[in-house]
Amino acid sequence: MPVMPGAEPYAHDGGDVGVLLCHGFTGTPQSLRPWAERLAGEGLSVRLPLLPGHGTAWPDLNLTGWQDWYDAAQRSLDELTARCRAVVVGGLSMGGAIAARLAAERPADVAGLVLVNPAFVSDDVRLRALPVIKHLLPSLPGIASDIARPGVTELAYDRTPLKALHSFVSSWDETIRALAGVTAPLLLLHSRVDHVVPPRSSALLLSRVSSKDVTEVVLENSFHVATLDEDRDLIEKASLEFIARVSAG
Repeated sequence: MPVMPGAEPYAHDGGDVGVLLCHGFTGTPQSLRPWAERLAGEGLSVRLPLLPGHGTAWPDLNLTGWQDWYDAAQRSLDELTARCRAVVVGGLSMGGAIAARLAAERPADVAGLVLVNPAFVSDDVRLRALPVIKHLLPSLPGIASDIARPGVTELAYDRTPLKALHSFVSSWDETIRALAGVTAPLLLLHSRVDHVVPPRSSALLLSRVSSKDVTEVVLENSFHVATLDEDRDLIEKASLEFIARVSAG
C-alpha cells in the first residue's frame, strides 16, 4: 500500500546532537514535520519515522500493535545514538507515550524528553468495551484534526482502527509503571483545552516520573494537535532552548 503524499518519514543528518520525534495514533509525520524541519534548520540531526500501519489506509493499522510502533522508534533512536553524542526524544500524544517509554527503558541513550499532550489515559468510557467490540467492529470514527487554528488539517486516518487501539490502550499500565524509570530532564507542553487526551494524563506523568529537572508549559491557544496549532512557534522555541541546555557539553 503506497504512503499518502505528505505522510513520509523525515530524516536529517546535522550536528552531533540528535532529536527523535514520534507522531500520534492514526497520525503521520505531517503533524510534526514543521517542528522537525525547524530543529533541522538549527543544525540538529533529526529522525521522524512513519510508524508501522500508519500513513497508508486505516485497515493496515489493525495489522500492527504497540510493540511494532515502539520497535520502529527504537530503530530510529539507534540511528541517532550511533552518530550523535546526545539525543533528545519527543512526541505528540501516543508518540509522547513512546518517547517516555524510551526514556524509562534506555536512560543512558536519552539526554532529555519533550512531550506534547502525551497519552497515558483516556476518559472515553467506550474503551472499556474494546476487548469485545474490536471483534465486532473494525473501526469507529476518527479522532484527528483537533486543532483550534482555522484552516489547518492533520493528515491522519478518518477512522480509528479498534484492534490497534486496543493494543495501545493495553500498553498503558506497563508504560505508567515504567515512568518511575524516567530520570532525564523533562519538558512537558500540554494544552489547556484538549478534546482527545484529558488533563489528568499530563498530571499522571508528572506524578510518576523521577526526573528532577521538569519544565511544564501550558498551551493556552491550542487543542490536541498543538504542533500544528496556534502555539506551534512556542513549542518549537521552547524545545530548541531545552535541547540546547540539556545537551550542553
